[in-house]
Amino acid sequence: MSPPSFSPLGWQGISLRLGVALLAGAIIGLERETKHKPAGLRTNMLVSFGCALVVLVPIQIGAAEQNSDVLGRVIAGVISGIGFIGGGTILRESKVKGLTSAAAIWVAAALGIAAGCGLWILGLAGALITWIVLRLFDRWEKYL
Repeated sequence: MSPPSFSPLGWQGISLRLGVALLAGAIIGLERETKHKPAGLRTNMLVSFGCALVVLVPIQIGAAEQNSDVLGRVIAGVISGIGFIGGGTILRESKVKGLTSAAAIWVAAALGIAAGCGLWILGLAGALITWIVLRLFDRWEKYL
């Protein structure tokens, strides 16, 4: 497997990265949706997709190729900003609830970043592992 490219991409490369981001968000979102959690399918898909878009901007304008620090700063900003969405998911009616949904949003953001950077295998593997954690460990917690 070749390392990800941080040089501008054609429409096929962009489509693949954005498609993987949507798929990763959908895997997490469907699990949340089936459990009727506050952040479901559309939220997780949009978070993952949006993060991939934001990461693709410095790649497409050539800034990431010229200076790798640019991509690191973009990623740091995205991860910090996602905290606001997670915070809104957690705090409802002055009660702390929905911590797992907030964590799922944060993971969806990370998977979108991975997909946007061209690490599509990492993104899909991370989505599958996240689904396993959300689905199987929920049953295990209830058993204990």
